[in-house]
Amino acid sequence: MTINTQQTKLFDGIVIFTQVVNCGSFSAAAELTGHSNSYISKEINKLEARLSVRLLNRTTRSLSLTPEGKIYYEQCQLLVSDAEDALSLLNQSAVKPKGKFKISCPIAFAQGYLQSILFEYMKLYPDVQLELELNDRRVDLVQDGFDLVIRATNQLEESSLICRKIYSCKAYTVASSDYLERFGRPSEPAELARHQCLCYSNLKNPYRWHFQSQTQEDIFVDVNCKVLCNSAQMELAMVLSGQGICRLPEFAMEKALKDNSLEVLFTDYPAPDINVYAIYPSRKHLSPKVRCLVDLLTEKMPDL
Repeated sequence: MTINTQQTKLFDGIVIFTQVVNCGSFSAAAELTGHSNSYISKEINKLEARLSVRLLNRTTRSLSLTPEGKIYYEQCQLLVSDAEDALSLLNQSAVKPKGKFKISCPIAFAQGYLQSILFEYMKLYPDVQLELELNDRRVDLVQDGFDLVIRATNQLEESSLICRKIYSCKAYTVASSDYLERFGRPSEPAELARHQCLCYSNLKNPYRWHFQSQTQEDIFVDVNCKVLCNSAQMELAMVLSGQGICRLPEFAMEKALKDNSLEVLFTDYPAPDINVYAIYPSRKHLSPKVRCLVDLLTEKMPDL
């Protein structure tokens, strides 16, 4: 591909232009960048001449963007930000992960999937000291001082945090054969109101279970809660012992499903998706220890 002279100068003056707008004056931009006022003025004049458009209205007392300048500035900001991020990633790639690394993860997912990946991570990066908080509690990543949170959910709440999906599975409504022999098998979700249900307290409304019909119709059932519990592991133990019916993500009961210790109910209804996300504060200035673990998780987790 042939590159013409105009393309080689495509980014000339963009950084100076954004600094002038951000600082509000030529003199402030000159002081910030270490250039003279005349240099800043010449760079802006050259940029406007190359674009054949006036970007700034300037008097001895004020500086403002023209309508064309406003559009151009918004795009230039993105370009400069992306370039800074690229440079930051380049610099970080040469830095070996080290230091304390605080992670929160649900217990069942940690035991089933995370631990083998962490073993490999620790071999690769021996200068990292892991601090693991394994429980099903919904933590505040920033407030509680976590570097990375792994969260399983069927609907991720909107936030300013960065979320990267690393795994996906189904959630099933299950019971043991012993329970079903004693209390009968419900054929419709509505019948759960007459059964003993084991409810997960970390949900927004643990007593109302959501189903979808084959025609995508939403069905909400207010279940009869026998036990309210904040641990998927305890729920699994209780359902295996015949204490009731529960809903769990596949990763929390994979072995029990494979060896037929549990029976899946309502197979005529589509099982909801449970996605597992790696959540961290920002792509910008992402620490090497977080970036390397997220990359390893993406590489080693089963295919989505």
